[in-house]
Amino acid sequence: YYFPCQRWLAVEEDDGQIVRELVPVDEAFVKKDTENDGQSLATLGLEQKAKSTTYTVKVKTGDKKNAGTDANVFITLYGSKDDTGIVSLKASKINKNKFERGKVDEFTVESVDIGDLKKIKIGHDNKGNSTGWFLEWVEIDAPSLGKCLKFPCGRWLDKTEDDGAIERIIFPAELQTTEYIPFVPYEITVYTSDIFGAGTDADVFIVLYGSDGICTQQKSLCLNKREQRMYFERNSVNQFIVEV
Repeated sequence: YYFPCQRWLAVEEDDGQIVRELVPVDEAFVKKDTENDGQSLATLGLEQKAKSTTYTVKVKTGDKKNAGTDANVFITLYGSKDDTGIVSLKASKINKNKFERGKVDEFTVESVDIGDLKKIKIGHDNKGNSTGWFLEWVEIDAPSLGKCLKFPCGRWLDKTEDDGAIERIIFPAELQTTEYIPFVPYEITVYTSDIFGAGTDADVFIVLYGSDGICTQQKSLCLNKREQRMYFERNSVNQFIVEV
């Protein structure tokens, strides 16, 4: 079995995850054919994407005194087939200081197919100066499944508050579940010209239009400013797997 990754495991890179689940792929994807190496990696990217699900996890900290936490927060998603295991919520896409009072933080969680999402477990390790945490709700969006679920909490995760628990199992609120047309993964290859000043550090985005006039949402190709500086250099070829 061969488990390729081709991804960063770093808080400040890619989607910020430091643990990855890998899926086995056909041996043909890993043969080192110089001429087709780029195409092989692109096909590999789509193959891996087809076997995994990317979740956008939004976490709302309550607007109460001392509601924020400095502890390390983790989450586990439980589906009808499997669970994700413990995932550390390390890198918020919105806030540098995460889990502050009244704020919403956004994280990316990637997993193999766990089936329909049934419940989550969320908690913290009780380490740091200010550990108690008031969790308002968690929202989990799975674009490839076309489903967004809300998990209301409204309780403390604090050894000195409420029932003293620092982790909780939460179930989705059925009336707050949203369904929409599932997203589809596309492989996008961008060729930057070889003329003076051709490269850019701007936020490059894409919109796809279908034959019936329906278009996708605007999607940025880079995840952060560091990637914006790294990609789209003069005379370069960059490949992206995007869900739209």
